Amino acid sequence: MRVLVTGGAGFIGSHYVRMAAAETNDKITVLDALTYAGNPANLEPVSGRFDFVHGDICDAELLAHVVPGHDLVINFAAESHVDRSIAGAAPFVRTNVLGTQTLMQACLDAGVGKVVHVSTDEVYGSIDSGSWDESAPLRPRSPYAAAKAGGDLVALAYGVTYGLPVSVTRCGNNYGPYQYPEKVIPLFITNLLEGLKVPLYGDGGNIRDWIHVDDHCRAIRLVTEVGQPGEVYHVAGTAELTNLRLTEKLLAALGAEWERVERVADRMGHDRRYSLDDTKLRALGYEPRIAFDEGLDATVRWYVENADWWRPLKQARP
Repeated sequence: MRVLVTGGAGFIGSHYVRMAAAETNDKITVLDALTYAGNPANLEPVSGRFDFVHGDICDAELLAHVVPGHDLVINFAAESHVDRSIAGAAPFVRTNVLGTQTLMQACLDAGVGKVVHVSTDEVYGSIDSGSWDESAPLRPRSPYAAAKAGGDLVALAYGVTYGLPVSVTRCGNNYGPYQYPEKVIPLFITNLLEGLKVPLYGDGGNIRDWIHVDDHCRAIRLVTEVGQPGEVYHVAGTAELTNLRLTEKLLAALGAEWERVERVADRMGHDRRYSLDDTKLRALGYEPRIAFDEGLDATVRWYVENADWWRPLKQARP
């Protein structure tokens, strides 16, 4: 099978590529714009097992050349950092909405047999108790989340209007190796390793549902195999934690004291809690394998042992 992975040099996309290259005989093409969070080094472990195209999913002319001939397209390409979207929303709308539409049109024109669009739990806003199922209304509260919700709706509309066989996945917070060190877990780990303080927003009571990137990518692959067109599938995590509790775990893992924590003003529009119900996906045979504490310990070890990967990124961070 010929598979196109957009955003395949980013954190989650590159993990999918490494997994697919190691476990399948698929012919893989990676398309990535190589913005600050796209890193060819993420793909070095499977060098030679994929074709790489440097390009933007907003480039319709390029997609008209790249997409044809692929049996499956998985769209990981996105601007994804909430803080950056608050500072400047335009790139998020461009990539996450216009880019999704441009890619869906290219897939339709090329007659691609299966498309999976990867999204986020943040499109639902915030939930005080319980968990969202796939029928929950979209109530995004940040420019990032709104742009992702827009892209989801565009992708699903291409299914309804044109019959494009597209499925959407929505997942909680991911963690694991090769994650760009602006996200909370790699930021805190690398700051602690460098002797710096770690910034804790507000009262630290915001709750996130954490999933190891390997479990997320296995869920996506299951959807590529047996997911139905027009359907949305949730990928829930294995641990709901306050940011305060997560900080405590990271401090303990690195032998650091609470004095290394710096309280900072809360993020504007900061969602209090996310939680997904993944009953629908589990009915297809999915089950996460990596317990949070086990995965977090392995992630900390990876960053300890791979400073040559993350130090240049922090030094060059835009």
